[in-house]
Amino acid sequence: MGKLYELRLYVAGRTSKSVVALENLKRICEEHLQGKYSIEVIDLLEKPQLAEGDQILAIPTLVKKVPEPVRKIIGDLSNVEKVLVGLDIRPRMTD
Repeated sequence: MGKLYELRLYVAGRTSKSVVALENLKRICEEHLQGKYSIEVIDLLEKPQLAEGDQILAIPTLVKKVPEPVRKIIGDLSNVEKVLVGLDIRPRMTD
C-alpha cells in the first residue's frame, strides 16, 4: 500500500480560479494517486483564522500535509508537472 496524501486547498469563495484549481487537483489526484488521497477545501471567507496555521499568503494555495515534508503550491494548479514535483509524486511512466 502506498502513502496516503492529505491535501488542503485554500480558496476565497467560489472564484473561477479556485474552481479551476480544484478541478485540476482532482484530475491530477485521480490520474496519479487513485484512492490514496484526501482533499480538504478550506474557504478563507468562511474560516479566515485557518490561513494562519499553514501561513497562507496567496490563494488558491494547495498544501500537502502528509506525507512530510509539508509543501505548498500557489496558483490554479494548471501546470501538472509543477504540481507533481511540488507534491513529490513521481509521474507515471507512459509508453
